[in-house]
Amino acid sequence: MMENEIDRELLEKIADMLGKPVGAFNIRKDSGCDGRQSTEHIQITGKEDKPGIDIRIKDGTVGETCHIPVIITKPGIQELVYNDFFIGENCDVTIVAGCGIHNCGDETSRHDGVHTFYVGRNSHVKYTEKHYGQGDGKGGRIMNPQTVVYLEEGATIQMETTQIRGIDSTKRGTRIVCGKGAEAVVTERLLTHGDQVAESDMEIVLDGEGSRGRVISRSVAQDRSSQVFYPRMVGNAQCFGHVQCDSIIMGEAKIKSIPAITANCTEAQLVHEAAIGKIAGDQLLKLETLGLTPEEAEECILKGFLA
Repeated sequence: MMENEIDRELLEKIADMLGKPVGAFNIRKDSGCDGRQSTEHIQITGKEDKPGIDIRIKDGTVGETCHIPVIITKPGIQELVYNDFFIGENCDVTIVAGCGIHNCGDETSRHDGVHTFYVGRNSHVKYTEKHYGQGDGKGGRIMNPQTVVYLEEGATIQMETTQIRGIDSTKRGTRIVCGKGAEAVVTERLLTHGDQVAESDMEIVLDGEGSRGRVISRSVAQDRSSQVFYPRMVGNAQCFGHVQCDSIIMGEAKIKSIPAITANCTEAQLVHEAAIGKIAGDQLLKLETLGLTPEEAEECILKGFLA
């Protein structure tokens, strides 16, 4: 596990891991298991019918973290992985995922991951997922994550997804179904540069009375990269939903944002906002007067925007 510097760098970037994690974990490397550990309350087992794992969290589990990062360090790997999470009632847990690709070859490396969550009554889940690519090869670095979440009565999920840098192509799919009194908060941060392309398709379905949903999307498109966003909020009961998309566009990049709200109940309250623009000149000037170079000022603004 973590045999070389590349492994350690990728795991630190995508999962904030420094050495062996505490608690339950499963590390996938180059289409194989590179390390696995269960705990008294979190059981991780490999699937028998297809690639992937099952994570089962017992009722009442509180304060535990489960790490499930994926790293690819060889060119030409193409994989589709299924991870299912069965989270009991009255839990409060953190799940740290993420995928890092190091490609120094001419063949494309690609990871497609399907994560499905079944969250029990009154449980709270914090789920973080970071994507990162590196390497000087001509082969592509492709990631296509799909996340499906079912929240039972009173359950909540706080989902934070981040694309840091270096991913040539990504198609991100997210669907969350909220039961009575359930809440979903999704924060998406995305950076593209060069000729990279990114597409995000997101739907939150507010099925239960008193359910709530919020989407916060922040992105930066640099150089000749392109981004497309399809965030949707559907209200099928007395509920509240808010979609907010903010993007910074630079160079010759292109961004398309298409937020949508659909109310199928007279008691549904839904709001959406979207904004695309460049960095304001006065912001750059203010930082430059404090001694920063134009490049440093720009980087400072982008970091703050995506924080």
